[in-house]
Amino acid sequence: MSGPLTGVKVIELSHVMAGPTCGMMLADMGADVVKIEKIPGGDDTRRMVPPKVGEESAAYLMMNRNKRGVAVDLKTEGGKEVLRRLVARADILTENYRRGTMAKMGLGYEALKRDNPGLIYCSISGFGRTGPYAERGGFDLVAQGMSGLMSITGEGPGRPPVKVGAPVTDITAGILAALGCVAAYVHRLRTGEGQMVDTSLFEAGIVHTYWQSAICLATGVAPGPMGSAHPLNAPYQAFETADGWITVGAANQANWLRLVEVLEAPELAADPRFADNPGRMRHLEALAAELTRRFRQRPSAEWLALLEAAGVPAGPVLDVKEMQANEQTRAREMIVATEHPSLGRVESIGLPIKFSETPGKVARPAPRYGEHTREVLLEHGFSDEEIGRLAAEGAIHLGPVS
Repeated sequence: MSGPLTGVKVIELSHVMAGPTCGMMLADMGADVVKIEKIPGGDDTRRMVPPKVGEESAAYLMMNRNKRGVAVDLKTEGGKEVLRRLVARADILTENYRRGTMAKMGLGYEALKRDNPGLIYCSISGFGRTGPYAERGGFDLVAQGMSGLMSITGEGPGRPPVKVGAPVTDITAGILAALGCVAAYVHRLRTGEGQMVDTSLFEAGIVHTYWQSAICLATGVAPGPMGSAHPLNAPYQAFETADGWITVGAANQANWLRLVEVLEAPELAADPRFADNPGRMRHLEALAAELTRRFRQRPSAEWLALLEAAGVPAGPVLDVKEMQANEQTRAREMIVATEHPSLGRVESIGLPIKFSETPGKVARPAPRYGEHTREVLLEHGFSDEEIGRLAAEGAIHLGPVS
């Protein structure tokens, strides 16, 4: 592994999306992330099919590249001992169980830090470890609804609530957790002190409402959905063309005037309703209608060329396949491939953070179930005899033979 976190040891006790996102970010930046999967069955994403790549879940392969995999039954005494010995030499532990689950097994933060006072223990949950909802489980759909996100997503007032297409609170909670782990690690480098890091899907949803919350706190009025439009600037939305859709970000006065020139519509610049941004926001529906009528007269490629030449921010609306094939996506190495021992070449999304001196890398495919159990246990001082006994007891699973 390479990257700015090379040498950092992480134990991941996470499943599905939020926790694995955190571990994936840390691993892509060089950390040695050991993923502990449950016995039986492992991470639930192994059963999120179709689609499959060979016999493996595509969802599992995406979220768990760059990690080593160990299968442990934490309900057994042998499994608990395995985890304690791994954590004793770890820098960071991440988990996304319900509050109290780890403590009931004797593996909570207070217990684990006795053997490793510098441990950074990161908990990702539905609603956080404090407050009246701390005991509740959490899912992205529920978090999107309760955080306000679904009230501002969709075509407009009076329409059914719509969730963001991606599991945005899961992914954001994972990114926030990774940021928290790195910040806590910096603190530990200065002081030697470990700590608990606590974030949630609920809070991850709330942080996406910065603009709408600013409006509500200032006015007392909750903003509603606006389709692709912006709550504070106009024009800033998607427009239909003769053959598809484009997005146009003419959100400041200079870009508005450039847009008017591209459209060859000086009458719009002279219209008092659209003279400044407050006016354009007050008359957004009329503005969108005027612009749409003009954009529909030419194909997307022609408009995009004209807008780029004029310096107006704009782009096509791509589907996921088109995004993956896009030249900028490829130039930024956002689609990368690894060699899987049983599947061959497997593609996934790359690291979205670039480092000039310590570049991260996607170098390892997602582990097969229990693939690295023996390897990791040997590194942590277990003998072959101990490993054989633990496997015979069902406390660990040793994975594929080859």
